[in-house]
Amino acid sequence: MQNFVSIISYTCIGIGLFFWFWGTSHLVSNKSVLFKLHGLSVADTLGSMLMIVGILMKIPSKWPLLVLGIISLAIWNTMLGYVIAYCSTHDTTIEAENE
Repeated sequence: MQNFVSIISYTCIGIGLFFWFWGTSHLVSNKSVLFKLHGLSVADTLGSMLMIVGILMKIPSKWPLLVLGIISLAIWNTMLGYVIAYCSTHDTTIEAENE
């Protein structure tokens, strides 16, 4: 049973790392900045959550802290993505108005 939990745990961590690199690959595309930001933030959030779930399987005694980490990632990564997108679209509007 312990080997099965280890395999699932390492699989979650590996898939999480894959999502990190996949999200970073959006940065070299020819799409808009907001598309790049969206791809990066979604993949980063999902990858980080999967890694925490993998760690949770390895160290179940730390579940309150790890669940708090998952909730924080879900809220703050999403919120930060929206704030950066909002600021990037309104900076150009303000600069155009000032000229």
